[in-house]
Order: sequence, then C-alpha cells, then structure tokens
Amino acid sequence: MVKYNIISTGSDGNATILEEFVLIDCGVPYKALEPYVPKLKLVLLTHIHSDHFQKRTIKRLASERPTLRFGCCRWLAPPLIAAGVPERQIDVLEPRTMYGYGLCNVIPFMLVHNVPNCGYKVHFPSGKVIYATDTNNLNGVQALGYDLYLIEANYRDEDIQAKIAEKKAAGQYAYETQVLKNHLSEAKCNDFLARNMQANSVYIPMHVHVDKEKTDGRNGEN
Repeated sequence: MVKYNIISTGSDGNATILEEFVLIDCGVPYKALEPYVPKLKLVLLTHIHSDHFQKRTIKRLASERPTLRFGCCRWLAPPLIAAGVPERQIDVLEPRTMYGYGLCNVIPFMLVHNVPNCGYKVHFPSGKVIYATDTNNLNGVQALGYDLYLIEANYRDEDIQAKIAEKKAAGQYAYETQVLKNHLSEAKCNDFLARNMQANSVYIPMHVHVDKEKTDGRNGEN
C-alpha cells in the first residue's frame, strides 16, 4: 500500500505527501512541511489558488533544496519563476503524458475549475494513486483498480441546495453557487469511485466543504 500523509486539505491549505518523497500541492506554511523536507524529491502543483500554491513556502523549498524538482502544467511555470524557483528546477508537464522520475511515474490530467487546474496519477512500485481536488467533475478521467484515491467529495447536493434557497429567501448572497460550479459533489465522487475502485482500493475524501464565508482575501475562489 502507498504511504500517504495529508498535512492539510481544504480551504485553509492543501498539502499531501506520498511515499515520503512526493509532495502534491503546497498551500501551507513552511513550518508545516519542515519535518518532511529532507526526504522530498518532487513537488507537484495543481493551480494558482493560494490554498494550493503558497509562494513563500515554495520559494523556501526551492532555496533549501536546490535539487528538488517542481512539476507543473504550463500555466504554473511563470508563477513558479515569479515566486523565486529557478527555471532549472521546473518540469513543465503536459496533461495525459507519463513522466518518469525514477521511483515513480507521474501523469497529469485536466480538471474543471475557475482557473486552469490539474490532478495527478502517480505510480509507485508500492501502488497507484490518483489525486484530484477543486473540480466540477471527473468526466473522461479513468483510474481503474488504483490502490489509493485521494478525491474531493466537497458537498451533498441536497444540503447545499437547501443552503442556497435559505440565503436567497433572506436576500443574501449565496457563495455556495460558486461551490456548485467549481467543486465535486459526493454524488459525482461516489459515481467515479464505483466505476474505478476494486475490493482492495482505499478512498480518502479530500477538500470537504466547510460552511463559512470566504473573507480572507484569497487569490480567487478556492
């Protein structure tokens, strides 16, 4: 079974470590990652929102570990350079293409969000992992018989629709309408899992919706 350590998931920050040497998303303070930094070999980044892409942490990682690789799709290469990551440490990855990193293979795939975003399939000798958060759907994505599914299950349709109706009736803005557009429901997640998981597969729900307004000036909707 693939080892995993979810440092944080959700709107307050995202960072997950696989097999002790692959970090997916870097939306937490450096202090949260510091105990794990010496073993890291690869950082995979998904999109620009600050709960997934914390510039100060990324800059310090690159500075502390000059041999660390940063993998991302094309939309994050300029922000990585602007954050202080030397171009020589950046690997620009194309969706649906497999990249070999010695101890693992990486396949990015497109997700549907309000900014360009991707998920990752990561294949280790110990098993296969799929990671996908901040997406409206997983249409066209397949991960048959993977060992570990780190997939967003953000909300229950009936709960969020009731909240929207309640706020509209009170004349309030319902930010939950943006959640519907940009995040994966439990129903869509369960449908994906039913089509892909096998008996020994493990599913971990990610980025579960918390009912609170966003007032902290994040870089766009999460």
